[in-house]
Amino acid sequence: MNNSSAIQLLFPLLFIGILYFLMIRPQQKKNKAIQKMRENLKVGDKVVTIGGINGTIVKINDELLTIEIGADKLKLQLSKWAIGTVEE
Repeated sequence: MNNSSAIQLLFPLLFIGILYFLMIRPQQKKNKAIQKMRENLKVGDKVVTIGGINGTIVKINDELLTIEIGADKLKLQLSKWAIGTVEE
């Protein structure tokens, strides 16, 4: 293997390495943080859904939770994956 062949092989490997550390790894970390947040939900948490609905958790089942929204205390049943953030 001569020097130019090694350089031609090095560039794609270098590109894949940069792609991994700039795009793939941060996305995996973000997904782990979101999963951890959804596992730690508890009754009384104020949440915002991925659709922008603000509410308070009143009941939690395995993969479903019930949130209470608005002044008239309307209750909605949602999947856990629909929770975008937990408000402090």
